Amino acid sequence: MKITLLVIGKTEEKYLKEGIEKYLKRLKHYINFSIVELPELKNTKSLTEDQQKAKEAELIRKNISSTDHLILLDEKGDEYTSSQFSGFLNKKMLGSVQNLVFIVGGPYGFDPGIYNEAASKISLSKMTFSHQMVRLFFTEQLYRAFTILKGEPYHHE
Repeated sequence: MKITLLVIGKTEEKYLKEGIEKYLKRLKHYINFSIVELPELKNTKSLTEDQQKAKEAELIRKNISSTDHLILLDEKGDEYTSSQFSGFLNKKMLGSVQNLVFIVGGPYGFDPGIYNEAASKISLSKMTFSHQMVRLFFTEQLYRAFTILKGEPYHHE
């Protein structure tokens, strides 16, 4: 299985980049994982929220295929503990999912069409995090999930 985190815009803060790199290196031992950064929209002040979501949806669609299993990282999604998230991933692997794509939307969420195309939604927390931080939190949780699946001592309950 291959896992992709699809995000809009670049990671800007150095400390976040360093943290993400740390977990990207660690994840290489477990899974084929990559982060795909889509270009941020320009001139958004002249766009309504719906227009912005529609343009972001176009960008997203250009970077996914019909065989991808889409999971939206969305505040209204299902919440998991780290152990439950590892079980979720394990089910996807056992279910022969080839390409699992997690998507972080723009500041206003996702276009309705993207919601319809997604297999499910996951919330990382009831709290709101910046889109930049979500990248680090997700990457760390992905690493944690694989250490749980392998029975390694990183996670403690």
